[in-house]
Amino acid sequence: MSIQVKFFASLREQVGVSDIAIDAAETAGDAWNIATDNAETPANLLVAVNLDYAQLNTAVFDGDEVAFFPPVTGG
Repeated sequence: MSIQVKFFASLREQVGVSDIAIDAAETAGDAWNIATDNAETPANLLVAVNLDYAQLNTAVFDGDEVAFFPPVTGG
Protein backbone atom coordinates (compact mmCIF):
# COMPACT_ATOMS: atom_id res chain seq x y z
CA MET A 1 0.00 0.00 0.00
CA SER A 2 1.31 3.46 -0.83
CA ILE A 3 -0.29 6.82 -0.13
CA GLN A 4 1.14 10.12 -1.36
CA VAL A 5 0.90 12.88 1.26
CA LYS A 6 1.36 16.52 0.24
CA PHE A 7 1.79 19.65 2.34
CA PHE A 8 1.14 23.17 1.08
CA ALA A 9 2.05 26.73 2.10
CA SER A 10 3.02 27.19 5.76
CA LEU A 11 2.43 23.49 6.49
CA ARG A 12 5.20 22.61 4.06
CA GLU A 13 7.53 24.88 6.02
CA GLN A 14 6.42 23.44 9.38
CA VAL A 15 6.81 19.82 8.31
CA GLY A 16 9.95 20.40 6.27
CA VAL A 17 8.86 18.52 3.14
CA SER A 18 6.40 19.17 0.35
CA ASP A 19 5.43 15.55 -0.14
CA ILE A 20 6.14 12.10 1.22
CA ALA A 21 4.99 8.58 0.44
CA ILE A 22 3.75 6.49 3.36
CA ASP A 23 3.12 2.78 3.41
CA ALA A 24 -0.22 2.58 5.17
CA ALA A 25 -3.00 4.60 6.76
CA GLU A 26 -6.67 4.02 7.39
CA THR A 27 -7.79 7.66 7.41
CA ALA A 28 -6.52 11.06 6.32
CA GLY A 29 -5.83 11.79 10.00
CA ASP A 30 -3.68 8.67 10.24
CA ALA A 31 -1.80 9.90 7.16
CA TRP A 32 -1.13 13.23 8.94
CA ASN A 33 0.15 11.43 12.05
CA ILE A 34 2.40 9.06 10.12
CA ALA A 35 3.79 11.68 7.73
CA THR A 36 4.45 14.24 10.48
CA ASP A 37 5.62 11.84 13.19
CA ASN A 38 2.52 12.68 15.27
CA ALA A 39 2.85 16.46 15.10
CA GLU A 40 -0.07 18.39 16.55
CA THR A 41 -2.85 18.87 14.04
CA PRO A 42 -3.25 22.60 13.31
CA ALA A 43 -6.59 24.26 13.95
CA ASN A 44 -8.68 24.74 10.81
CA LEU A 45 -6.57 22.28 8.82
CA LEU A 46 -7.97 21.70 5.33
CA VAL A 47 -7.77 18.21 3.89
CA ALA A 48 -8.26 16.85 0.40
CA VAL A 49 -8.27 13.22 -0.69
CA ASN A 50 -7.80 12.71 -4.42
CA LEU A 51 -8.50 16.41 -5.05
CA ASP A 52 -11.83 16.41 -3.17
CA TYR A 53 -12.28 18.21 0.15
CA ALA A 54 -12.37 15.69 2.98
CA GLN A 55 -12.25 15.31 6.75
CA LEU A 56 -9.55 13.80 8.93
CA ASN A 57 -11.75 10.72 9.39
CA THR A 58 -12.08 10.13 5.62
CA ALA A 59 -10.89 6.65 4.66
CA VAL A 60 -7.84 6.39 2.41
CA PHE A 61 -6.78 3.53 0.19
CA ASP A 62 -3.77 2.32 -1.76
CA GLY A 63 -2.79 4.84 -4.42
CA ASP A 64 -4.67 7.76 -2.86
CA GLU A 65 -3.26 11.27 -2.57
CA VAL A 66 -3.88 13.17 0.66
CA ALA A 67 -3.18 16.90 0.73
CA PHE A 68 -3.05 19.18 3.76
CA PHE A 69 -3.18 22.94 3.58
CA PRO A 70 -3.95 25.88 5.87
CA PRO A 71 -7.13 27.91 5.48
CA VAL A 72 -6.92 30.35 2.60
CA THR A 73 -7.79 33.98 3.17
CA GLY A 74 -7.90 36.86 0.82
CA GLY A 75 -9.38 40.19 0.33
